[in-house]
Amino acid sequence: MGGWRPAVRARGDARGLDARRPRARVLGQEDLAEARALLARDPVTSVLAATRLDVAAAAGFAAAGGQAWGFPATGPLVAVCWSGANLVPVLAPDLAGRDADDAIAAFAATARAQGRRSSSIVGDRVAALALWDLLAPRWPPAREVRADQPSLAIARDPDVEPDPAVRRSTLAEVDAVLPACVRMFAEEVGYAPAASPGSAYALRVRSLVAEGRSFVRMEPPGPDSGRSAGQGPLVAFKAELGAVAGGVAQVQGVWVDPLRRGRGLAAPGMAAVVVTTRREVAPVVSLYVNAFNAPALATYRRVGFEQVGTFTTVLF
Repeated sequence: MGGWRPAVRARGDARGLDARRPRARVLGQEDLAEARALLARDPVTSVLAATRLDVAAAAGFAAAGGQAWGFPATGPLVAVCWSGANLVPVLAPDLAGRDADDAIAAFAATARAQGRRSSSIVGDRVAALALWDLLAPRWPPAREVRADQPSLAIARDPDVEPDPAVRRSTLAEVDAVLPACVRMFAEEVGYAPAASPGSAYALRVRSLVAEGRSFVRMEPPGPDSGRSAGQGPLVAFKAELGAVAGGVAQVQGVWVDPLRRGRGLAAPGMAAVVVTTRREVAPVVSLYVNAFNAPALATYRRVGFEQVGTFTTVLF
């Protein structure tokens, strides 16, 4: 295995990486058992990648929507990187020093060779930032780097009484859930996704509803909602289980309608999601949130979530 000098990590110098770089390999079906066992060593950190590998194991990589890369190129795996809509590097919990550097360098070389296909890099802060450090000289600039995102988890009953009105959404409610998801996405990411009927985003929302991984509190439209009572209820609170694997369910897309904020819906709503998820889906519920979002952090901690790590997301 070729060495990799730490000095090459500087953003302005990627030439040494081309000359002497450690190698990764594209994983096949025969590698999935080993890769999934590696990810299971840190199930909260790896749940995004593990979810895609579970799909690949059940239905193939085409159904999973991407590739998995393994490091090293030969021998037992010590790191895996999922490459799909998101680029998700995962290192073995005990991988450190030059071995960790080599794994990230190998994933960076593979990503550069293929060109940017993902809309984000996301994962453990150390791994994600190191990967972006090596890709930045060659890839287009990032729209935003969210370097400090506390990763939170709860594996017990919440400290807040759950909202009895929060429940799984139904397919009959997709026409109300989809606009709420679009509004949440625009607030969080900065632009609205293409959500026309049949679009990838609309299909994703519908799939989450169909799989029982979409939670809502529905309320009649208020006087300022722009909708008449005859148009049906609106989503006041929502959340989805965006990734489920290894006994962990990661909550994504938490949102309260702006006209209903300040009414104390978020904490009881999240408590309801935790209770149902732990009872029926996975014993550990996790999420990650921007450190600058103090109200959200306070809400999650009030529910009983505790920080177990730190994520980074690089948005393109």
